[in-house]
Amino acid sequence: MRMKSLVQDARETQLAMEMIELGARMQMLESETGLSRERLLKLYKEIRGESPPKGMLPFSTDWFIPWQQNVHASLFMSFLRFITKNTQLKGLDATLKAFRMYRDHVVSNDLDQVLSLTRAWTLVRFFDAKMLQLACCTKCSGGFVAHAYDPTQGYVCGLCHIPARAGKGKRVTTRSSEELKIAV
Repeated sequence: MRMKSLVQDARETQLAMEMIELGARMQMLESETGLSRERLLKLYKEIRGESPPKGMLPFSTDWFIPWQQNVHASLFMSFLRFITKNTQLKGLDATLKAFRMYRDHVVSNDLDQVLSLTRAWTLVRFFDAKMLQLACCTKCSGGFVAHAYDPTQGYVCGLCHIPARAGKGKRVTTRSSEELKIAV
């Protein structure tokens, strides 16, 4: 067994701490760091004050296709493309920076955060595996997440052609009822 340097160990520990603070799941931590599962569990419990959630990681590209998830996934991928094009960041560092930008954008615009860090990381892996692609909208010219090898000629995004039931979630219903109380 090869001994790891203290500096490398400190870097991986810092990276794990950063990912835990952003909400990474254990499978992501294990995949992206060389730290032992026991050490990651201790770190997770110390930082979050609870045990990590159990269960499988998202494994289907279909999750990113419905209207709301697609808009958020496409926004994240736009941030990631911007970062990789305009900085020296690549891989996980670029993903973490893009996720912070996504999260800041969602908070500053008072939106629900649809993507978790683990979903964003999975999305990047699906792109790397060529299971997903960006399709250019013929109306707004934006890049939107689509299944790989789906025909994209004449593609119209979910923002230019909003589905009938889009935005009918709990948050909108609550706001509407509050507005009604104020109007009466």
